[in-house]
This record gives sequence, structure tokens and C-alpha cells, in this order.
Amino acid sequence: MPVAPGGHDAVKKGPAPVTVRAALLSAITIFGLAAAVHIVRYALLLINRTSLLPPLVAGAALWLGVLASLAAIVAVILTGVVTTSWLIARRAAVYEHLGQDDPRPTWALWAGCLVPVVNLAWAPVYVIELAHAEQTQARLRGPIAAWWIAWILSTAVSIFGIATSFTNKPQGIADNTVTVIVAYLLGAGVLVLLWQVFDAFVRKPVERPLHRWVVVGADQPQAQPEPPEAESPPAVEPDQQEPAA
Repeated sequence: MPVAPGGHDAVKKGPAPVTVRAALLSAITIFGLAAAVHIVRYALLLINRTSLLPPLVAGAALWLGVLASLAAIVAVILTGVVTTSWLIARRAAVYEHLGQDDPRPTWALWAGCLVPVVNLAWAPVYVIELAHAEQTQARLRGPIAAWWIAWILSTAVSIFGIATSFTNKPQGIADNTVTVIVAYLLGAGVLVLLWQVFDAFVRKPVERPLHRWVVVGADQPQAQPEPPEAESPPAVEPDQQEPAA
């Protein structure tokens, strides 16, 4: 019987591992740059306590922070779309290998991974289900748990940073800037942990278990195991005599 085509089709529908890694690396870099921009902004706030900053410097610091924040938002959205697409394709291939359909509909996977706050609960569940289907939950339990906990903490800090960003007091602005710096660093850490989870899955590609699906067809001869060599029967002729013709 030929290999079931569904598994290969499902893998082809998803992004290649290099694409997922490129999206994660880009997002990590943008988060790091955003944290650096806000660190500079915090330093300028400290300087501004004792001396006024030139309008050009103050304006540049403000707009660089805004652009960094927008770039981080775009990076999160693109990374979420790419990783979710890969997860859906991976699940489809694995469940195809098991001879069944994915128990989660595609729309639920997209919504559970991309809707803010909701994805904190459902996205890790979908990843854990995939690990169970691949029978790699023991190896992936630690990386998934670390990524999940860091993601919850990062989201909590980000929500706190947004809630405290409307202050006009100098001390409040400085405190909020520190919160934003921590949020970006935590976000970069979450992406690094997600990369580790992704690599743990990719280390055991779907194509490997797919090789066990192949069954030699009837028109192809199968190699028969060679019977064990039989022991030579005892000689029936007397010693010093040629065997009978």
C-alpha cells in the first residue's frame, strides 16, 4: 500500500522550518531593539530631570519608542500567523499518520492561537496535544511548561505596562518606561523558549514516522529470511571410504 498522501500534503501546506525560524529570529531581534530604545529613553528621562533636552532629541526618543512598539506588534502578529500555520499543518500530518482527523477544527486552532489572552490557555493545550499524539510528551514537558509560564508572566507585565502608560507625571512616565523594558525583554525570552519547543518538534520530523507507513506491494518481491544453516548430517560411509555416488 503506498504512503498515505494526506500526511505529505499537510506538511507541504505549512511553512518550512527555515521560515518559522526566520520569523522567530526577526521578532526576537525587534524585541531586543525595542528594549534598547526604551533603555535610551529612560536614560534621557533621567538626564531631563536636571537639564532640558533639545527638542530634536526629545522628539526622536519619543518617535523611536512609538516605531519600536509598532514594529514589535507587527512582529508578534506575523510570528503568530507563521507558527500557527506550522502547528496546524504538523497536527494534520501527525493525526493523518494515526489514521484519524485532527479533533480540533481549523478555525478553533486559529482562534485559540491568535486571539489575545485566549491564546494563553488554548495555544499551549494544542501544543501539548500534538506532543501526546507524537508520543514525545515526556521529552517536551519541560520546554512547554517553561514557555507557557514565561508567556503568562510576559502578558501580565505587558498589560500592566499598557494600563500605566496614560500617566503624565514624570515619575509615572519613568516607571512605565521601566515596565515596558521588562515587558520587551520577557517577550524576547518567550520567543526564545518557543524556538526551543519548535526545535524539539522538528528534531523528530513527521517524515520519519511516515517511513513506517510504507508496505511493500504484491508486485515487489519481499526479501525472505534465510533459514538457518542446517548442521551437516553425520557421515554414513565408513572412514577411509568415498561417499556413494
